[in-house]
Amino acid sequence: MNGDSSRSYTAGLKIRLWVIFGVITAITMFSLSGNIEAGENDSPFYPGEKLTFQLKWTFIPAGEAVLEVLPIETIAGVKAYHFLLTVKSNSFIDNFYKVRDKIDAYTDIEMTHSILYKKKQQEGKTHRDIIVNFDWRNNKAVYSTLTETRPPIDILSGSFDPLSAFYFVRLFDLERKSAIERPVTDGKKSIMGKATVIKRETLKLASGTYDTYLIEPEIEHVGGVFEKSKDAKIQVWVTADHRRIPVKLKSKVVVGSFVGELVSAVGLK
Repeated sequence: MNGDSSRSYTAGLKIRLWVIFGVITAITMFSLSGNIEAGENDSPFYPGEKLTFQLKWTFIPAGEAVLEVLPIETIAGVKAYHFLLTVKSNSFIDNFYKVRDKIDAYTDIEMTHSILYKKKQQEGKTHRDIIVNFDWRNNKAVYSTLTETRPPIDILSGSFDPLSAFYFVRLFDLERKSAIERPVTDGKKSIMGKATVIKRETLKLASGTYDTYLIEPEIEHVGGVFEKSKDAKIQVWVTADHRRIPVKLKSKVVVGSFVGELVSAVGLK
């Protein structure tokens, strides 16, 4: 491979990896409206749950993403769920574009709004430490990094951060929901996230056969390569039981598609 071809390959690979790893957090920009029907003692997730996904660009293994529910914590005097997402590229991809992302999200134990959101991002030469603090007395969110603090933005009552929104969706009976929306903020903007329950579908994966619901989030606010792709879409399959466990993620954009499939699930009650 000559120098020009190598640079072109690496640039193309970076674009693909941006889609693969960026979409993991992008898909969590959506949630459900309505009254929570799950009982307090019938939660679909508990501390100790750990879901591991293998990520591929077409047929090329690219890395893994792990979703965890950590032990209950107390944040500013409030009992809180602690959700964790880690994403990392594999050793082969590290040679071109190393990815090590970590997102910590905290919500009140009743799952009515976010309390704190932190993102540690390492993607190639990009390194960021982001914190979003929530001021619910004034309905504001403040986005800050190690070098700047942005002016507070107005947020809607009951807003979730992108990661917590994903867990909020699991509280609902998808068989009885088709119109899907919930306010979401990343500290830079506040949106009304929207998605649609497309259909019920039997899904055969390497880890097993699953009865699932297919959900397609609206990607109007995602931006980047999704904004530039005419027929772009994001799809998420979750189990049709009361756990609503995500088992497959898929995106389609102008530069191709990626798939994330569940390969391990532990800590399920």
